[in-house]
Amino acid sequence: MKTFITFTFLLLFVFNLNGQCNKDLEMYKHFQITVEKDTINYHIYSKNGLDSISNILLYVQGSGAFPLYQIKREGKSLWQSGVPFDLSTIPDGFAFILISKRGIPFCTKFGEPFDVPKIFYDNESLENRANRTSYVIDELVTSKMINPNKVVIIGHSEGSDVVAKLGTINDKVTHIGYWSGGANTQWFDFTMFIRKDVLEGKITEVQATKRMDSLFFNFKEIASKSNSTMDFWEDNTYRRWNKFSEPAINNLLKIEVPLFVAIGTKDQAVPVESTYLIPIEFIRHKKDNLTFRVYPELDHGFEKELENGEFEDHWNDVFLEFMNWVEKSK
Repeated sequence: MKTFITFTFLLLFVFNLNGQCNKDLEMYKHFQITVEKDTINYHIYSKNGLDSISNILLYVQGSGAFPLYQIKREGKSLWQSGVPFDLSTIPDGFAFILISKRGIPFCTKFGEPFDVPKIFYDNESLENRANRTSYVIDELVTSKMINPNKVVIIGHSEGSDVVAKLGTINDKVTHIGYWSGGANTQWFDFTMFIRKDVLEGKITEVQATKRMDSLFFNFKEIASKSNSTMDFWEDNTYRRWNKFSEPAINNLLKIEVPLFVAIGTKDQAVPVESTYLIPIEFIRHKKDNLTFRVYPELDHGFEKELENGEFEDHWNDVFLEFMNWVEKSK
């Protein structure tokens, strides 16, 4: 009976997906596994079908209760997305894999109201996201669905923390992309941005001190209600801030496979100064598996703001350099 229920849900999931989203997303095949009462939905794209796959490329997106895709239709399909990859650039022989967050659909119409389920907030943590990703990798490999030569993972923003943790718990991973993430606890980044505002003349030292005091007050309250999913700060629950407070450098230093760290100098979510601690610590610990890339003028999503206020996308440039590095790295 359990197998029948699971299979029926999968059919309903695929059917609902087709009803909500345009046909461009039919390029994905959809699967699910159930682990410890958690149903994990994951999605695979490959250029020439699953039989042609010899490598895995898994992307872990950033924070928030957002569907992987949000579709907007105006005549021809125009769609905005949390998945910034041009699928045509995924190399032949690679399975491109996405994992839906718990309780969050793969796709919705852009602008369509979406009530975030309680199960998302109750399970939002670094450990949970890393474990769910690890389960998918294990399922793909042990079920023989894919017999990969390489298991490549890219984490962006909050996803960078996830892949750093994942690199310490799953020995099937062969290459890691740590993109737009810092070295310290995420809490520290807020102090850095206050100090940057002082240096740039945006605020005075007196104003900075008041902001710091307010920041520390907020942190104490967050720590005192460490499991609260009802209290929010900066669009995230107190529970989430506590569960993602682990300094990423603690995990990065445990990783032995090739590691590619990428950060833009104009990152507005992670101060580049925090990321510079990563090569320093790798040098100090005599580790040689790090490739460190800093991209001048690029922001958190690897975009460059032009003089006319428009933005020039360089995500694909970073990705192509990363995949070239993957091919050359052992």
